Amino acid sequence: MNMSVHAMAPGATTAPLLAGADFADAYQLIVATPALDAAAAAQRIFGRTPRWIRALLALRNRLVALIGLKGADETAIDKDLPPERRRRIGFFPVVSETPDRVVMGFDDWHLDFRVVVDVLSLGADRQQVTTTTLVRTHNWMGRAYLAFIMPFHRVIVRTMLAQAARS
Repeated sequence: MNMSVHAMAPGATTAPLLAGADFADAYQLIVATPALDAAAAAQRIFGRTPRWIRALLALRNRLVALIGLKGADETAIDKDLPPERRRRIGFFPVVSETPDRVVMGFDDWHLDFRVVVDVLSLGADRQQVTTTTLVRTHNWMGRAYLAFIMPFHRVIVRTMLAQAARS
């Protein structure tokens, strides 16, 4: 089993998920797991957050509250649904879901964000798991926020994706 996470160019099929995205990246991992669907992979990736990442997110939530941005618990794509019907994987609201792809994310006044988990069967109990991040900024605050979090994003996404290899 290949346990290393590799950066790659985002796939063309993810671009329509957030038209006009200003930022896109993708990371990929091959796992030795039979019949892993996208929801199960997303749960492995985002269902458990390492302590150091939780601490960074808590700090982020405190800081962004000072300037009126949403915390992770306040985000939802479909605000018309009651909270009990808003599906989440980890702290991300689910936008859409098929066996091969889960799209999560939220829209805010400064930026719109999607994280996509794709799973492709490679046969012989091997799956290719890809996470793609898409961000569309709306204003200078969105661009500043994106620039600030980018160094953290790269480390966090690799750490979280590596969890897909664990059962």
